[in-house]
Amino acid sequence: MRNFLITLVALSAATPLLAASPGDILAANKAATGGAAFDTKAALEIDYSYAGQGMTGTVVSLDDLNAGRWVDDAKIGPATQTQGFDGRHSWLKDQSGAVTLQEGGDNLPLAVNEAYRRANLWWRRDFGDAKVSDLGVKNEGGADFAVLTVTPKNGKPFDAWFDVQTHLLCRIVEKQGAQTSTTTFSDYRALDGVKIAYKALVSLGDTRYDQTLTATAARFIPVPTDSSFAVPTTNLTDFTIADGMTSVPFELVNNHIYAEVRVNGRPFTFIFDTGGVNAVTPQTAKVLGLSSEGHIEGNGVGESHMDFGLTKVTSLRIGSAEIKNQIFPVAPLDQLSQIEGVTQQGMVGFETFRRFVTRVDYDTKTLTLIDPKKFDPKLAGTPIPFKFDGNNPTIEALIEGHTGTFTVDTGSRVSLTLNATFAKQIEYPPKGAKNVVGVSGWGIGGPSRAVVFRVGGAFAIGPFVIEHPVVEVSTNKSGSFADPAISGNIGAGILKRYVVTLDYEHMLIYPKPVHGTITDIDTFDRAGMWFNEAMDGFSVIDVMPDTPADQAGLKPGDVITAIDGKKAKSIALYQLRQRLRDTAPGTVVTFAVKGKGYVKVTLRDLI
Repeated sequence: MRNFLITLVALSAATPLLAASPGDILAANKAATGGAAFDTKAALEIDYSYAGQGMTGTVVSLDDLNAGRWVDDAKIGPATQTQGFDGRHSWLKDQSGAVTLQEGGDNLPLAVNEAYRRANLWWRRDFGDAKVSDLGVKNEGGADFAVLTVTPKNGKPFDAWFDVQTHLLCRIVEKQGAQTSTTTFSDYRALDGVKIAYKALVSLGDTRYDQTLTATAARFIPVPTDSSFAVPTTNLTDFTIADGMTSVPFELVNNHIYAEVRVNGRPFTFIFDTGGVNAVTPQTAKVLGLSSEGHIEGNGVGESHMDFGLTKVTSLRIGSAEIKNQIFPVAPLDQLSQIEGVTQQGMVGFETFRRFVTRVDYDTKTLTLIDPKKFDPKLAGTPIPFKFDGNNPTIEALIEGHTGTFTVDTGSRVSLTLNATFAKQIEYPPKGAKNVVGVSGWGIGGPSRAVVFRVGGAFAIGPFVIEHPVVEVSTNKSGSFADPAISGNIGAGILKRYVVTLDYEHMLIYPKPVHGTITDIDTFDRAGMWFNEAMDGFSVIDVMPDTPADQAGLKPGDVITAIDGKKAKSIALYQLRQRLRDTAPGTVVTFAVKGKGYVKVTLRDLI
């Protein structure tokens, strides 16, 4: 949760400035805080009560008012979290106790923005080395606001709204990943010669998830020691692994990794997802007798979202590895069962990968967890550094010579996805590229739509070069594929070429080419439709224009009850998807469609 802190502001009698330069607006803002009285302050510590997302809690914030360093310590519902900025590094200590540098995506620029605002660097010469532009006066709710766009050095643009009557900062509007955060400040009170806002409302656009911070105590203090803002030392003692290593078999379904785990001693089959977190579904929580607290907004590749709560899990076992006493999201992943064709019971994600070195062997279908103290990297492969964007590892890669930042995501079924902003920058898809458009995937938040084609040249990860992979340019307007700070997503369609070793402790990924034959690779659906499981068979969700499915007359809403005379309910959804990808062009597939009779689809290459 990024915006726990509110910016220091103050209130005094003021003359309205309806037509003023950015310098005038910011000078008036400083005067309204008490001017010189503020200049004498070194650091500010504030205790907040927190309410939001169906939970209550506390947040303690500490600001260095000279250098802009900051740290927020939160206890909300059953979870704790600390995040900070030491002047160079953005860091996070998450609810599991793991500490990571947060310098992937836009995390570092956003931390710089926080530092800039908390130290009020815009009052300094040359606006504290920032670019400031005037958006004019805006009227809202009968009040006038002078609005500035501010871009700190090494930061990113945000809008600051100042009341033209009081000259106080009332609102910050900032793009954070794929979402827009709006923080509204109110309830100004006097404190040691200046005034600060005692209330902040943080909104991401849906009032159900608004977060309110109300100051219960505030105090100015001398500059704290450097250690107050430094990246904490990681000392995780909540996991064990017999003999330093354990291996478990997995199934690769829809290019997703499924393996057996034990939660509180009970066996389940979980998906393993480097883009996810340790989580249970509501049904799994019910079976285990676990209660859930809160309603937190969960976002993914789709344009919608999932609500999830939090619960406490005593034990998660994978082979001989065990993690104890963890806070798990209770996420309705079971809503994806009809999309996957596999019952969803839970997920293994970041918290597990953070504690062990994880090796995924797509050739032998084996997943190995290794004690970091006993990991020997010499035989692992070529090390490639990554950075964390939240829970996600991100690496630099090249697509036809263009450098981008890509999430490494074992939870993605496809080969390569480009986010729209990056694709536009590199003019993708190229003119004349053979392509199709439509639903190409599904995840948290619903369907993902894209333009699908084949890369004319190569995609490269370090020294590894993949010629002509299938690539999708997302057309989603929201969700993770709409994040302008990330270039795209590397999925299992690329990763399955390698034995992939992930060392989260040292932020390194080791790809090593597999020795065996790679099946079902770099092909794309030759029918041109997306379907999910339905009561009577498979429900057609989307049909791509000018594809075999479209030309045969299939429409969204059609229900397929049989394929080539075989009842649809006897065929696994993922098996049918693979068949439509890998069966030779020219093959005729006969679908029995409810209310339509038989529809013949002649498969062909679409890209």
